[in-house]
Amino acid sequence: MQPRIRLAFWAASAHCWLMFIFSSTHTPKLEVCYRRLGCFTDKPPWSGIPGRELAGLPSSPEYVNTNFFLYTRDNIMKHQKISATSPSTIKASNFRTHRKTHFLIHGHLAGADLSWISRMCRFMFHTEDVNCILTDWRGGSSGLYTEAVNNVRIVGAELVYLVNLLEKDYGYSPANIHFIGHSLGAHAAGEAGRRKPGIGRITGLDPAGPLFQYTPATVRLDPSDAKFVDIIHTHAGHLFFDFGILQPCGHLDFYPNGGKKMPGCKQLRLVKSLIYKREMLLNPPHLRYYAESIITPNGFVGYQCETYRAFVLGDCFPCPKEGCPLMGHYADTFLHKTEKEHQKVYLNTGPSSPYARWRKEIHVKVSATETMEGNIDIHFVFLIYKESRASLLCFSFGRGTFKPGNTYLNYIDTEISGNISKVEFLWKKHLGHAHRGCMGAEEVTIISGENRNVSVFCGCGTVQQSTWQDLDLC
Repeated sequence: MQPRIRLAFWAASAHCWLMFIFSSTHTPKLEVCYRRLGCFTDKPPWSGIPGRELAGLPSSPEYVNTNFFLYTRDNIMKHQKISATSPSTIKASNFRTHRKTHFLIHGHLAGADLSWISRMCRFMFHTEDVNCILTDWRGGSSGLYTEAVNNVRIVGAELVYLVNLLEKDYGYSPANIHFIGHSLGAHAAGEAGRRKPGIGRITGLDPAGPLFQYTPATVRLDPSDAKFVDIIHTHAGHLFFDFGILQPCGHLDFYPNGGKKMPGCKQLRLVKSLIYKREMLLNPPHLRYYAESIITPNGFVGYQCETYRAFVLGDCFPCPKEGCPLMGHYADTFLHKTEKEHQKVYLNTGPSSPYARWRKEIHVKVSATETMEGNIDIHFVFLIYKESRASLLCFSFGRGTFKPGNTYLNYIDTEISGNISKVEFLWKKHLGHAHRGCMGAEEVTIISGENRNVSVFCGCGTVQQSTWQDLDLC
C-alpha cells in the first residue's frame, strides 16, 4: 500500500473510530439533577447537533471531584484546600477580599503533574498581590474525551457554587474574578460565566475544538460569558486530542504565529501523538506565552488584522495612536478591548525564552556600483541599549535583485524593545555570481510598531561583500 493511501486509510479509520465512540454512547434524552448544582440535560444543543455528535450526561459531582487549591503570597509553595461545602476552610485560609482572584482551570488528561499551575501563580506574585486558585477536576477529565466534555458542565457549576458563596458570605464581587482555562478548562470557565453573570474576565488558553467548534455559544466559551473574554490560539486545527478551536470566540482573539504552528515546538506526528500530548501538557506554548507576559508588561504586542497573511505583509502596521492589544496577562489594559467581539489579533513570537517580540518596519535605500542580480543576503546588527548594556542582534533582511538608489522594505521581529543606537550593513552575492561590484546602505529607516517611533541611520559609500558597513544616526 502506498504511503499516501495508508495515511488516508488510517485517517478514515480513526474518524470512524471516533464516530463510533460518539454514536455508541447514545442514549435516550435524559436529565439528571444534583442537589447543590441543579439539573443537566443531554437535549440539544448539548448533544445531537452538527459538530456535537455525542450523547450522555455529566458524571456526578463526587466522581468529577472538583477541588480548589489556594496559593497566595503568604503560601507561595504550599496550597491551601478551600471548599464552598466547608466554608470554615475559606475562613481559615489566606483568601483576602481586597485581592483579585485568578482561577486556573486545566483541561483533558492533565495528569498527576500540575506544577505549571503553581508556577503561573508564582509569576503573578512577582507583580501583584492576588488570590490564585487551582481548579483541579482530574476525576472528571482523565477518561474518554467525550466524558470530559460532558463533565465540563459540572466544573462550571462548581465554580459558580464557590463564587456565589464568596459573594454572599464575604461580599466579594464577581467582577474581581478572572478565570484562566486551558483546553476544556476554557469551556468550563465559559459554562461558569454563562451561569453567573458579571464575571470580570475569562482567558481561554487554546479552548478545545472537538465538539465545540462552530457549535451554539451556549455550550462553549463566547464573549457573553464575562465582561471581557480574551483567547490565545496556539494549537488550532491539529487532528486529534483536544486541539485548539480555530474560530474566534472572545472579544480579543490572539493568533501568535498564525495560531497553528509555534516556533520551537515539535510538529505533530500521528504515530507520536501520545508523546506529543504529554509534552504539550507539561509545557504548552500558550502557557509559556501567558507566564512570560506576566513579567513582561509591554511584551507580546499584537496587531489587529483580518488574516495572518495581512499581518506578515505589514497591512496592519504600525499600531494606531491609542496603542495595540497585548497578548496575555495585560490584554485587559487595551482601551478598546470590548468595543467589538471577535477582534482578531496577530503577532510573532520567538522559538525560545524570551518569547516576546517587538515588530519593526525596515526601509533600506541601496547604493551600489551596479545592479546586483540574483540572491543577495543583507544582514543588520543592532546595538540595542537596555539597562546600560549593549545587545547585538542580527537579522536577514532579504534576497533578490537590488538596484542603486532603490529603497526596499521588510519587517523583523526583535527580542529586545530598547532604542537602536547603531546599524551595521552586510551583503553577500549569491554563489556563482559574476558581479564584482560593491554595495552599501545609503539610508536605513526603522519604525517601531508599538509606539511609531522612527529612527534614521545614514551610511557612506559602498563596501565589498562580507564587509561590515557602519551606519550612524543621521
